[in-house]
Amino acid sequence: MDEKKEINALLNLIDDPDGAVYEAVSNRIISYGLPMIPNLEHLWETTEDTAIQERIELLIHRLYFSGLLSDFKQWDEAGHHELMPALLLLAKFLYPETQAAKVLHNIERLRRNIWLELNNYLTPLEQVNVINSIIYNYIGIKGETNNAGRPNEYLIPKIIETKKGNQTGIGALYLLLVEMLDIPIRLLQVPRQFVLGYCKPGLETRAGNYEMEFFLEPSLGQIFTHVDLQHYLNKIGVENDPAFLKPQSNREVIRRVISDFRECFHNGHQQTQYEELSTLIQLLS
Repeated sequence: MDEKKEINALLNLIDDPDGAVYEAVSNRIISYGLPMIPNLEHLWETTEDTAIQERIELLIHRLYFSGLLSDFKQWDEAGHHELMPALLLLAKFLYPETQAAKVLHNIERLRRNIWLELNNYLTPLEQVNVINSIIYNYIGIKGETNNAGRPNEYLIPKIIETKKGNQTGIGALYLLLVEMLDIPIRLLQVPRQFVLGYCKPGLETRAGNYEMEFFLEPSLGQIFTHVDLQHYLNKIGVENDPAFLKPQSNREVIRRVISDFRECFHNGHQQTQYEELSTLIQLLS
């Protein structure tokens, strides 16, 4: 059977009620890769059966994910692990047509606005106040608590577009900006929170030295001290551990963002998406 005939046969079998047949058909369709998507989109447009449309939508998602997984593998193997490419890839999990150039332009504009207000004489606290002023006041980004019902609030392009994000999403944006500005702010391992820390100058690259000037809660830009952190740990009944202040690598940052984002799909009807994100987490483990 030539390729065109096989594709037509596969498309005609998408509605097969036999689960084993559908699984075999799905896997064969996936093997064709991204070029199969226009055929599936055309089939979706010409069918009125919502159950079949849902199957088609899932197949299209699986095809996009196969490409996304390949791109994440390349990012992981590249070694330098810049945040921007990985955060763009994560956005494409929900929005495959995300235009990287537009997002990069918006991020660069935000970086430049901050850079223009910085100088070499500012203290760490003054630097963070400048960043906060641009993000939360000038740009007007509003912070929310992490909510599994609002996946867009984890994704950088949507945060920039809607000016609304959660602790993890805004935290990722914050880390992206300070990476571009060469400011030593890192994600820490504080339990149950996406907390950032300002590494003491000259110490951030020394193995085993995790001294922090202060901490930052990114959904609101709130700055807090070591005493405040201890009060929080007492409140949740967790004993302080020096490992909580270990700066996380960019690879660990992306794994944490994906882990938090995955909770949006921890329900009865999005198991495929949950498992796909688990695959990405495993890749980065």
